[in-house]
Amino acid sequence: MKQVDIDTKMKFLHGLSNKSRVQILESLKEDEKTVSQIVQDINGNQSNISQHLSCLKGCGLVVSRQEGKYVYYRVRNQLVRDLLTMIDVVLEDVENDVACCDRNVE
Repeated sequence: MKQVDIDTKMKFLHGLSNKSRVQILESLKEDEKTVSQIVQDINGNQSNISQHLSCLKGCGLVVSRQEGKYVYYRVRNQLVRDLLTMIDVVLEDVENDVACCDRNVE
């Protein structure tokens, strides 16, 4: 397997380091959606969601397509969906430790 540059890895992980971005990814995990649908799903505001979608696209986690006046967003591929699922699996094992950790608080 190719060795990934640590700075590139950190930029990628940055896409997962924000509550709103994780909520967006979870919203898109199964279906593509418009910004308005995502806003409704996670009870956010459109400007904020759009900014986070831009970050997620920049990190390669989300892609979009235009259809008429609507832009549809989706998780990039099955590997990203698998990653989101794997995070849940790992958290099942370490959830109590993570919940008690006071070093990584926003």
